[in-house]
Amino acid sequence: MTISIGNDHAGTDYKQAIVKQLEAKGFTINNYGTDSFDSVDYPDFAHKVSKDVDAKKVDFGILICGSANGVAMTANKYANVRAGLCWTKEIVELIRQHNNANILCIPARFTSIPQALAMVETFFNTEFEGGRHQNRIDKITCM
Repeated sequence: MTISIGNDHAGTDYKQAIVKQLEAKGFTINNYGTDSFDSVDYPDFAHKVSKDVDAKKVDFGILICGSANGVAMTANKYANVRAGLCWTKEIVELIRQHNNANILCIPARFTSIPQALAMVETFFNTEFEGGRHQNRIDKITCM
């Protein structure tokens, strides 16, 4: 499985831990995030991940910033992206089961690294339920 990941300065430690976790499972990672704690602009990284997911160059994406609102807003501008902002495993399950989310957005300032790792695990182990949920997803795109 191929994943694109991006982060701003608030998510550097999180990204490093997630990449390590996913590489240990044999995932291929496109790392678009900063490796620094110096301030950077989150849209620069969110666009790169979102373009990969939108064009189906990767299977999924992960975005990390302080609140995850900015990266989620940026990502959801793309027609084929369904980015969900999550701070618990239960929300992660729902964005996969009901929304067929293809980008997980993690708020680094409101979760711990162990929580984030658990959310990533849940994201990749939860399947889309389809059915009535597909009808709703079909109504999301405005373009």
